Amino acid sequence: MLGECMLACSGNINRLGSVTEGTTASDYHKAEQERQFSIHTSLLHAEWLESRFNIIDTPGYLDFIAESRAALKVSDLALIVVHATHGIEIGTSKVWDYAEEFGLAKAVVVNGIDAENAQYQPILEELKATFGKRFFPVNIPANPGPGFNEALDVIRKSKLTYKTDGSGKYDEAKVSGDEEEQVERLHAQLIELVAESDDTLLEKFFDEGITEEELRGGLHKAFQSQIFIPVFFTSSETNVGVARLMDFISKYASSPDDHKETIAKNGDGEEVTVSLDDNEAAAFVFKTINEPHIGELSFVKVMAGTLKAGEDVVNANTDEPQRLGQMFILNGKNRDKVEQLNAGEIGALVKLKNTHTGNTLSSPKRKVTVPSIDYPNPNIHEALKPKNKGDEDKIAVGLSALHEEDPSFQYHVDSELHQTVISGQGELHLQVAMERIKERFNIEMELSAPKIPFRETIRNNGAAKYRHKKQSGGAGQFAEVWMRLEPTPRDHGVEFTQSLVGQNVDRVFVPSVEKGVNSACTDGILAGYRVVDVKIDFYDGKMHPVDSKDVAFQIAGKQAFREAFQSAKPCMLEPITKIEVSVPEEFMGAVMGDLSSRRGKILGMDAEGAFQVVRAEVPQMELYHYSTNLRSLTGGRGLHSEEFSHYEYMPRELEKKVIAQSQAKDDE
Repeated sequence: MLGECMLACSGNINRLGSVTEGTTASDYHKAEQERQFSIHTSLLHAEWLESRFNIIDTPGYLDFIAESRAALKVSDLALIVVHATHGIEIGTSKVWDYAEEFGLAKAVVVNGIDAENAQYQPILEELKATFGKRFFPVNIPANPGPGFNEALDVIRKSKLTYKTDGSGKYDEAKVSGDEEEQVERLHAQLIELVAESDDTLLEKFFDEGITEEELRGGLHKAFQSQIFIPVFFTSSETNVGVARLMDFISKYASSPDDHKETIAKNGDGEEVTVSLDDNEAAAFVFKTINEPHIGELSFVKVMAGTLKAGEDVVNANTDEPQRLGQMFILNGKNRDKVEQLNAGEIGALVKLKNTHTGNTLSSPKRKVTVPSIDYPNPNIHEALKPKNKGDEDKIAVGLSALHEEDPSFQYHVDSELHQTVISGQGELHLQVAMERIKERFNIEMELSAPKIPFRETIRNNGAAKYRHKKQSGGAGQFAEVWMRLEPTPRDHGVEFTQSLVGQNVDRVFVPSVEKGVNSACTDGILAGYRVVDVKIDFYDGKMHPVDSKDVAFQIAGKQAFREAFQSAKPCMLEPITKIEVSVPEEFMGAVMGDLSSRRGKILGMDAEGAFQVVRAEVPQMELYHYSTNLRSLTGGRGLHSEEFSHYEYMPRELEKKVIAQSQAKDDE
């Protein structure tokens, strides 16, 4: 709605759209209108005080947090929106961290100050307590709560009364009484903060004071160095306070001129700097999306030079030449055709060949690649299979296309467990992905819990002697293998050795025995899972001058290994996942209890602003749908990340259960 207000203020739209009616410019996809929140990043643009605003509206819902990360990589200013009554959410902290990582100046907009019981002071205190920065209110709501339409303007030292027609226009008047005192005090604080950003201003401030003009000159510098972080109070349902926010952005906030240089790599992999002032073009693709009736749209930020329709560029990641076709600047689904995109601008290109999110389009004369976006690790996984036989190829194409558009959606075909696993940032992320595949390729799929890649190993030494003999007409088979096993350290894999002496077995059969052992290790002995961390020694055996052959020693090797394995106290290993859980303090008890019930081992805790970060190790089998459970435990305010850690012995009773399930499947 904030973006909607900016479009209304600048005259790009005649009246404010509504989220509930599905009429906003930026949420134009059917899935967004049905759910009443953003799912995709969308581009908006507005002209204000002789500036062009390129606005990237990203989803606020945690499942789509990766969209914010991609957008922040190409932004010059992070405008972080906080709801007046909900306060700082886990997503607020996440995007704050991303903006810090990318070195962006930030401004905070506290929206919904017209809500019941809304107050501005508590949210200012919460911002300071969470992020420990100098937050400064640039406007003060004079009548917060329902009907909010008056604000005290600290820069102009005046009172603004906004029209109630949604136009964003206002009348300005002098302040008086208590309000005047409050504004004068804040204005003096602002001058002090601005003076801090410039030594000469600071001296002048203490000697004779600084003028209004000097204040304006220093504001940009103070904002860029984040000596203070401005806070704006708005109501975007009624377009109150947004016009002055736009004034501030236009006059004092960051533009591409403040981020002229980007680190990239040349064709030899050496680091180079590209600048807005360069003649040779370079543009970074930060999102691709497939639109009905258009095809693939690539959202780009021009990092250097100019992109012109009809010109040739090269995809520096794939070396594929590209002829630039139509290019647009967008307001949601509305497209304004342009002939070129200048340095610093954001726009959309149509139908590029094999060009995906994270690629760089570059002048053929100076090929450069901008580092791609690092996406957060997935935290939810589902096994996917088609409902109808024969749809596998369509699904493979669909999954690949989705991953190219949204690299935070991942999939892999697990040849060991014979399943396709899809992974994402939350249940809704996967649900939306499946809807898009279904819509585009007309296929039905079902999701289920992914199989866990357990492992089998031994705790003791073992040995076996196995004779394979087959005599049933025709050529016979004979092989005898003597084998010893011993356990090895974790992650050692399978080590096959031979210590044969004498002539009992021809050395030509050693590879055959190894082949049989490897086959047994792949198939598993206890429950059909891969064998690991075992050292095998083939130390003796017997052969027959006529009947011994490759296949006989393969069979004998496999069976000797199986018997030796069973004699060496076999057991199962389970994968352990390292997780980090960020939650507000009040939910710590519930989260810790839940982790314990999942056989979790707490490694440590840290405070990060208003959130506690718990680090723990949890068996992978206990984490199915953990992100969904965490959100219900924390009222949607908990977030976690996952990373594979190591394998550990599985508790005996669980091991028996897994083996029994595997045998039941074999019997079926």
